[in-house]
Amino acid sequence: MTAYFSELGMFVNIAIFAACCVIVWIAGTRLAGYADEISERTGLGEALVGLLLLAGVTSLPEIATSLTAAGIGNAPLAVNNLLGSIAMQVALLGLADAVYGKRALTSVVPDPVVMLQGSLNIILLSAVAIAAVMGDIAFAGGGAWSWGFALASLFAIHKLVEANDRKPWVANIQDDEFLEGGDHARELQITNLRLGLMTGLMAIFILAAGSVVALSGEAIAEQSGLGASFMGYAFVAIATSLPEASTVFASMKRGLYTMAISDIFGTNILNILLIFIVDLVDTGAPVMQRVGDFSAMAALLGLTVTGLFIMGLAERRDRAFLRMGTDSIAALITYLGGLALLYLLKGAT
Repeated sequence: MTAYFSELGMFVNIAIFAACCVIVWIAGTRLAGYADEISERTGLGEALVGLLLLAGVTSLPEIATSLTAAGIGNAPLAVNNLLGSIAMQVALLGLADAVYGKRALTSVVPDPVVMLQGSLNIILLSAVAIAAVMGDIAFAGGGAWSWGFALASLFAIHKLVEANDRKPWVANIQDDEFLEGGDHARELQITNLRLGLMTGLMAIFILAAGSVVALSGEAIAEQSGLGASFMGYAFVAIATSLPEASTVFASMKRGLYTMAISDIFGTNILNILLIFIVDLVDTGAPVMQRVGDFSAMAALLGLTVTGLFIMGLAERRDRAFLRMGTDSIAALITYLGGLALLYLLKGAT
């Protein structure tokens, strides 16, 4: 299948790539509305639905691209796609803040679980950076580090589900006008069965389009000469982040700020878990043995932009410029600067 896309020519692959991006965007936008309705009907709350539903479904393109790349023996593209998506998706929060934010995004999120999600992201990304620098050893069909990522990610998800019903502290929001959830769209007049079927259909669209993004993106990487590492980090990562972009923008439009952030932080935890799956699928040496400095830098960039948003959540100050919170601006500048550095490292793996 990869050879088929390689024979099509770069401009044809770009057209296919773009068409699949459109499909992913539309499906992701629809999915946000269904997630909002599921949250209302089940009473699970925005943070948990963002983690278990939005994050799970919008991770499907990362699953498709990374497992496809791993299956053809391109571990650097697989891992760098996952790590590239992490930093890109956090940067998306800054863009959504500019488009839909009435105040700085981090000043109006009342649920403390998002800080726990962000902190767990930082711990996991620190481990990935260490593994990329130190290398890995084979263990039980994968690598020792990737087994550690799997256990740590599952533990993180367990802690987040457990924390859903706890309120260890309450955010101080002085103006109730800006409390989230005040701008829900009209309730969907469909049955629970139809709601579930439509949610599943959107997931299928996202998975199918994401698979084509992986194959055409790999071909474009070879034909353009950008290199697998930078292609995985930037081009394919941006495309496979489109579901998160569409769901984040749709959630922000509805005033579901906790769901938007939980979608991103939850997806990023799942991306670390997927490194373990990639390691099992790939038939070569442990993937963390083969990725090197580029992946370490990518993990550190994701860690840094996540830390900037946690600072904003902790400070809760409504300081904005160009409709963005200052933490969103800092995260975007950091992401763009890191992307430039990673381009210089594109030949490292």
